[in-house]
Amino acid sequence: MPFRLKPLALVMLGLSVFPFSHGARAETMLDAQMVTAKGHAADTLDTPQAVEVLSAPGASGAVAGELLRGKPGLALQSDGAWGQNPVLRGLKKESVVVMVDGVRINSAQPQGAIASFLDLGLLERAEVVKGPGSVLYGSGAMGGVVNLITPQAEFTADDTLGGRVGVRYSSVDEGLAGAALLTRSNADSALVLGIAGRDVDDYRSPDGREDLTGYQSDTLLAKYRHKLTEHVSLRVNLQRHEDEDVWYPGSARRGAGVPAPLGTAIIHSPQQRRELYELGVDAKLGEGTLVAEIYRQEVFRQIRAFSSAKQRDYVRNDVSFITDGAKTRYLFPAGADHLLTIGAELWRMRGDPERYMDNNPPAFDNNVRNDPFNKGEIESAGVFVQDEFALGDTRIVAGARFDRVAGDAARKGMTQTTGLDNTDHELSWSLAAIQPLGANLNAYANLGRAFRAPDMRERFEDSARGDGYYHVGNPQLDAEVSTSLELGLKQGGAGLQYQLAAFHTRIDDYIAGRVSGAVHPQNGLPLKITENLDKVTIYGIEGSASLPLGAFVADAGFTWLRGKNHQDDEPLYQMPAPEFTVGLGQPAVRGFWWRAQLRAVAEQDRIATKFSNGTENRSAGFVTADAEFGWRFGKVAAFESAGLAVQLSNLADKRYHEHLTEGVSGNELAAPGRGVALSLNGSF
Repeated sequence: MPFRLKPLALVMLGLSVFPFSHGARAETMLDAQMVTAKGHAADTLDTPQAVEVLSAPGASGAVAGELLRGKPGLALQSDGAWGQNPVLRGLKKESVVVMVDGVRINSAQPQGAIASFLDLGLLERAEVVKGPGSVLYGSGAMGGVVNLITPQAEFTADDTLGGRVGVRYSSVDEGLAGAALLTRSNADSALVLGIAGRDVDDYRSPDGREDLTGYQSDTLLAKYRHKLTEHVSLRVNLQRHEDEDVWYPGSARRGAGVPAPLGTAIIHSPQQRRELYELGVDAKLGEGTLVAEIYRQEVFRQIRAFSSAKQRDYVRNDVSFITDGAKTRYLFPAGADHLLTIGAELWRMRGDPERYMDNNPPAFDNNVRNDPFNKGEIESAGVFVQDEFALGDTRIVAGARFDRVAGDAARKGMTQTTGLDNTDHELSWSLAAIQPLGANLNAYANLGRAFRAPDMRERFEDSARGDGYYHVGNPQLDAEVSTSLELGLKQGGAGLQYQLAAFHTRIDDYIAGRVSGAVHPQNGLPLKITENLDKVTIYGIEGSASLPLGAFVADAGFTWLRGKNHQDDEPLYQMPAPEFTVGLGQPAVRGFWWRAQLRAVAEQDRIATKFSNGTENRSAGFVTADAEFGWRFGKVAAFESAGLAVQLSNLADKRYHEHLTEGVSGNELAAPGRGVALSLNGSF
């Protein structure tokens, strides 16, 4: 049995040392350092692309997707309390690279969110790059990159012991969450140990308790860094996250391919986990720095389909997506004013689902082996170069990458064993410039090409899904290719800060499941054939600003975007609605602080009717109000800093759902109602 520490034990640990907290809200840092956009630490104001750096609370009971809610250009696609996928500029999980500590989480997810395989209590910050990122990150980075970063093991001149602890209780789901981090370092070695967990009950919406929205999870983290010589050090990164009893209410279906004797069918995961084993080296070579890692990451899931009439699972699927990878990057100055990055990346993901189905009506108890595919594999290899240099006052960032992505399987569906291998060769590039216009004011332009090779399910899986269709995979799909242009302004400094960006993205060979008009000969389900569309476009404007007003700070943000499916001459399927947020608060390094916010989301009446065959419905607009307040302490007993926070969400108990919420049209899961959360947090 693996070692597990339940969330309640973490709560008791936290209370025993009486930590306090600053707010449980994720704060946006408009003027900060980030590494994801350029591949090395750089000021966000000097980055010619729209980015977000989100600081994370120390004891959050939320999932990672909730960090992005209400941020410019960002949205969520959800099918329950756990499964919340990041959406960047209208592009969903397949077109967004999600990473933990720079390692992409590879998994062909049928339900749920890959971004939720990490506890926010162990997060240091989240870095979000919006727009094409394939030059540095390869396939899938068309919408952008979300990098969830945990505390790094850093050397210190003296022997140092530190850490943080925190706990959180939330009323809307009667949830308990806790996290603890311990750091120990000196001039030659550094250690980070972390543990976190949460126990969440079904949450309450204005309609009452929403069944099957609770779950349990725990996370373990261990990082070690050792200095071999003055210029070479080794790193080890070990992570393990496990969830239990996760349900996806948005998958619930009656009829639409679910035989009547089964009643309502719903997908759930009794157990799922992510494990990471990474070994890295940092070396100073000449005038440059070499960074290299090798890793293995395993995402294991038990996927079940539960019958309400039979009161048992009638589909049972166990699968591990195992990724072995290696990557290296060398950053060095070249000439008087060039900063070059050259690198290579190789990874191979394997998946071999084992599925058993009960398909003998009316008993539905024959337990027949029916794997969606066998021994699926995707292998990616890429090399890239990026140069940063100046032309007068203008800073240029230019890069190019070549990738080879190959897919194959032993069998597709139950019978096909030939014609399954396919290889894409893709060239990605970017050209960006940033021009100072004044003190702390920069204008930028970014033109780039990115791509996404088809994933394992799109290639090989033939199976019924929650939308009532039987999806047929296509091993010979072409890769999606996007061309994006972004123009923006960034203002930093002590006064008014703002970011403003306008963008246009064209995607050729867009991959989607299209209603064919045919039916499956055995089960009678309507067929969706996975294929490439001719072209889609997405364009929009987004921005955020903050302004000190005496002792107060006002802030605002907005997103407006449009998507079009040119093949069907209609709006692109599942586009986030325009939205606007405005907030006012009184920050404080010490003492009392508070903040209140309104979030207004427009009605989404631009929906796909032909492509979706009528399965996408309009969603009503809504306005929600949230507030938080607390007290930041100085030194308290053994703690260098501590704090207490109270978070009030959905104050008006508004009934609403996001447009991208999964569920039967007109019966989507309502968002959580009015709630209060208490956080205690402290660092030493």
